[in-house]
Amino acid sequence: MKPILIAAAVALVVSILFTPYLIRLFSKQGFGQEIREEVQGTHSAKRGTPTMGGMAILVAMWVGYLVTHLVLGDTPTITGLLVLGLTTALGIVGFLDDFIKIRKQRNLGLNKTAKLVGQLVASVLFAILAIQFPDENGVRPASVDLSFLRDITVISFGAVGFVIFAYVAISGWSNAVNFTDGMDGLAAGTGAMVLATYVLVSFWQLRNDCFAQSGPAPGCYTVRDPLDIAVVAAAAMAACVGFLWWNAAPAKIFMGDTGSLALGGLLAGLSMVTRTELLMVIIGGVFVVEALSVVMQIVVFRTTRRRLFRMAPFHHHFELAGWAETTVIIRFWVLAGISCMFGVGLFYADWLALAR
Repeated sequence: MKPILIAAAVALVVSILFTPYLIRLFSKQGFGQEIREEVQGTHSAKRGTPTMGGMAILVAMWVGYLVTHLVLGDTPTITGLLVLGLTTALGIVGFLDDFIKIRKQRNLGLNKTAKLVGQLVASVLFAILAIQFPDENGVRPASVDLSFLRDITVISFGAVGFVIFAYVAISGWSNAVNFTDGMDGLAAGTGAMVLATYVLVSFWQLRNDCFAQSGPAPGCYTVRDPLDIAVVAAAAMAACVGFLWWNAAPAKIFMGDTGSLALGGLLAGLSMVTRTELLMVIIGGVFVVEALSVVMQIVVFRTTRRRLFRMAPFHHHFELAGWAETTVIIRFWVLAGISCMFGVGLFYADWLALAR
């Protein structure tokens, strides 16, 4: 528990203190956000708000993680470093996207091909490395089996299949969070709840580790480095909360693609190293619905030439229907909390059933 608390405390302080520095720096440099034409009427006042605030989340997460290991005098694990590396790599892709938007004064940055290539490189490197490095018990950071509440051993991708699956999952989650990042604090608040859930999940896996006791107990988990996974999740959660202090409506800074792509990659990485890939679909239900709303809007429009929603992603549909922005945000946060609680309930029920 001590490493988790240290990581969260340090990351929270760094995020709260470092974000206003970025606000001043980016404001001075003129690094302001461009606004989509479709929402100019309701969001025009936000034009010019500093963006790329996801840098604060990344810095706070890394500082919280490294300071924890420095204070406790232990060595970072390969699992923790892989998840942080994936998060940072996608953050760099997002940074390039944001920087191009700012330089060219438009709402479009990297083209679709360039963004997908960046996600492909980050995903493939993570997937290849994650199925290497077995520990003394032969457990690797990730498994080639599909997982829900734990590995489903009858559904195995194999090495090549896992790399493909990882790319689909990582690009899907990074884009889902990116779609959700359209209102002040929506993505940061929802992400913080999902990350808090993963602190609980990984800590419970630590308490019930198959190799941490004299013999495997019923319901135990075969996960490599669960404590370090909890440290990463705690640092990221606190970094999001600290950033939310400045990102809550009316936002003083946006996370931009720097933060949203990184956060999505982090969630995908956590789901793989904790063997809960399908459970993440439930825990991150708000992100899933936002992504599905975009897909459904495109499919329906191309087949019928009519729009299913007033605007996609889904949160803009309610805004254009007359809901206040803060109302949409808070209600989506409530839905995110329900999704997280339902996910935790399923996770605990599975352990309870097996432990009896």
